[in-house]
Amino acid sequence: MNKLTDVASPLPLPAGVQSRYVSLSTGLQMHLLEAGQVAPGGTRKPLLLLLHGFPELAYSWRHQLTALAQAGFHVVAPDQRGYGRSTGSDDRYEGDWRASNMPNLVSDVLALVHALGYTKVHAVIGHDFGSPVAAWCALMHPDVFQSVVMMSAPFGGPPDAATATQAQAALSHEVQALQQLVPARQHYQWYYSSAQANDDMWHAPQGLHDFLRAYYHVKSADWSANQPMPLKAWQAVVLAALPHYYVMPYPSTMADAVAPFMPTASQIQACTWLTDSDLAVYVAEYARRGFQGGLQWYRCSTDRDEYLALSRFSGQRITVPSAYIAGAADWGIYQSPGAFERMQNVCNQLRICQILPGAGHWVQQEQAEAVNQLLLEFVGSA
Repeated sequence: MNKLTDVASPLPLPAGVQSRYVSLSTGLQMHLLEAGQVAPGGTRKPLLLLLHGFPELAYSWRHQLTALAQAGFHVVAPDQRGYGRSTGSDDRYEGDWRASNMPNLVSDVLALVHALGYTKVHAVIGHDFGSPVAAWCALMHPDVFQSVVMMSAPFGGPPDAATATQAQAALSHEVQALQQLVPARQHYQWYYSSAQANDDMWHAPQGLHDFLRAYYHVKSADWSANQPMPLKAWQAVVLAALPHYYVMPYPSTMADAVAPFMPTASQIQACTWLTDSDLAVYVAEYARRGFQGGLQWYRCSTDRDEYLALSRFSGQRITVPSAYIAGAADWGIYQSPGAFERMQNVCNQLRICQILPGAGHWVQQEQAEAVNQLLLEFVGSA
């Protein structure tokens, strides 16, 4: 793997956004982007934390950093454990992958809060895999995280202790049953947990640039075939309705699964939410580091013991003000059947639940202004 010390040139950041590193008590040297650090007179501003998902970076929040800072907040977006320019994690497949389990990811965020000199966070805001991290922050530490915004991935709550063992067994059974379908399929999260996934994507036959371009395109509203709908149950025959970037052809790689949907030159030129210069940031960071640091999170999320361990929080709810935002063309809303509906009960104070037209999975990039307006509305009232 490339040395993480071989960091590329400075990031192309919006005016007012700075890049720096913070040492955390959890052993990470965390890279972060921030804006609006100090108010006139040196007074401390309320803190907002922005948590990215996969395969993303702190840079994914470039449109939100300045907008939220201009509203009077200290806004911080880290490269989370295993991502981008943050170091100190074990990115080896055979390494300490359990260090990326959910309680540890929450501990990283809590350590970042303390390293920044804060005791409270006005709002923790997460997208994709950052969404459950934000949700668990609010659930586990409501005294610190005073409100939470979840994007794309709804939070269905902790596993029920009374049924966790049976639920996990049933979940795994249906994942295995996907391979018995005709044609055979495989679930992307279990593929991401496999030993070959990192190399398949890092050294994709079409090249890393084209792989990422196709991956971002096919999960966006730009791909007209994204017409999501609720799924009735976690059953193989039902999950097969999900597009190939979620329930992949077996034994295809993710690079194979998205290659047929590479956008045309004219589509790329029209893609203002992810320009070639924006994409170049992701390509450079993942070319240097690979994907395994982020894939460790999936290994924990699909692991039986890690799933059962979370059942100790059974019955707990998010009691602080909360919001949910997603794109209307985002299958992520429904990929876990019932999670969107359970979220309505898990969150005691769900103040905003907004599905935005004209956006797919990458909602804060595809519809940046609409997302910013919702965030400003929420953090202004939370």
